[in-house]
Amino acid sequence: QVQLVESGGGLVQPGRSLRLSCTASGSIFSIVNMGWYRQAPGKERDLVAIITGGGITKYADSVKGRFTISGDNAKNTVFLQMNSLTPEDTAVYYCNMILRRGGFDFIYWGQGTQVTVSS
Repeated sequence: QVQLVESGGGLVQPGRSLRLSCTASGSIFSIVNMGWYRQAPGKERDLVAIITGGGITKYADSVKGRFTISGDNAKNTVFLQMNSLTPEDTAVYYCNMILRRGGFDFIYWGQGTQVTVSS
């Protein structure tokens, strides 16, 4: 059984930074993708950023230039560095990993961590 554990959320003032991390534990064979999604109140869960096992990244337009996703495949960990935060970034942030095992891909989600940007 694979579990994703997130950390790093909290309350921060506009313009400040936060760093989220997510580590997978359990039987892991290879990482296909790691990513972050977010869901604001009353809205759908949206992609923030993803990184492939080979290091290719993709960002939502709203966070380009402010957020940076990185991964440590050896430690099964993905990070999200969030700079220049605005109130519009307030949401629950969810870690997502697609892991390959026995020729099949499995999708896993973290429990979510709250990020609140407010003065």
